[in-house]
Amino acid sequence: MAGEPGRRRSHRFLMLCVLVLFPSLVLGDCSCDSAGGGDTKNVVLKYKVAAIFAILFASAVGVCIPLLARVIPAIGPDRDAFFVVKAFAAGVILATGLIHVLPDAFDSLTSPCLDQNPWGNFPFAGFVAMVAAIATLMVDAYATSYYTRSHFSKARPAASKGDEETKAAAGSEDHAGHLHMHTHTTHGHAHGSAYQDQEPGTSELLRHRVISQVLELGIVVHSVIIGISVGTSGSLQTVKTLMAALTFHQFFEGMGLGGCIAQAKFKATSTVIMAIFFSLTTPLGIAIGIGISSSYDDNSPRALIIQGIFDAASAGILVYMSLVDLLAADFMSAKVQGNGRLLLLCNVFLLFGAGCMSFLAKWA
Repeated sequence: MAGEPGRRRSHRFLMLCVLVLFPSLVLGDCSCDSAGGGDTKNVVLKYKVAAIFAILFASAVGVCIPLLARVIPAIGPDRDAFFVVKAFAAGVILATGLIHVLPDAFDSLTSPCLDQNPWGNFPFAGFVAMVAAIATLMVDAYATSYYTRSHFSKARPAASKGDEETKAAAGSEDHAGHLHMHTHTTHGHAHGSAYQDQEPGTSELLRHRVISQVLELGIVVHSVIIGISVGTSGSLQTVKTLMAALTFHQFFEGMGLGGCIAQAKFKATSTVIMAIFFSLTTPLGIAIGIGISSSYDDNSPRALIIQGIFDAASAGILVYMSLVDLLAADFMSAKVQGNGRLLLLCNVFLLFGAGCMSFLAKWA
């Protein structure tokens, strides 16, 4: 009997331990402490440096392949293979936004490390993605409108001057009223037809230029963010996985962007600058991540909020650009619509690209 109180105290102590420790065991994966990796920093650093060069090479090759159309006509924007490869790349970009970037945004903005109010009471990731997609539409529409009006306002004075000269020449050659009227009417019809023939092609070119610039903006934002994630990671397995996944991703994303740049027909200097800018973004993000890795806490509320908002905005931009400016523009074009075999191939490679990028989500 003397030991009975002791056993009761032991049972109470054991129950107290269970009650105290059980929640921490359940929430062990949600700890807001910095994750300390057991891998040696030097080995991880070597893989990060290797990732910089591997991703830089893949990005440069991917974005440059469509740009070689000027040298290799077989891969030009008017070829069937160009549309097929662009559909595959658009599938990669679409899956990147929906399968990789947007879920990361939800994870960051619903983290238990953030206050329940407001972050846990509203789907901020979906809201930011929606706002970013709408903002991209507005920028797309206004930029296209501005460039189109700017281009044709410059073309009108020259056209008006040409009309006056033609009228004067027609009047001096023939003084008969009906003949003069016929000559002027014929010229006016011819000039109007030429203007109408020029406008669709020029408008399409301006449209491609806006598309390529807005798409590069969306790609650059998420590329820098994911590069910083690689650079700050302390896990060797994570760095290895992300290096393989991002090399594949940047190659085909670069092909999609390169296709848009090729269709935009920029001057050589602008083309080179856009290609270099895209190629350097993810490696630059990794370098920044390496530089701040000693003081960076990816579980701090500020880091989670910034990363989540940027990821969500990138996802909205990428989904809009892939569906509206890449897929819809090509799939509804006269060339694809008039060729059943090409339309089938574009659909197959769209699904293949989206499937490949979705499959990579198993590891990264």
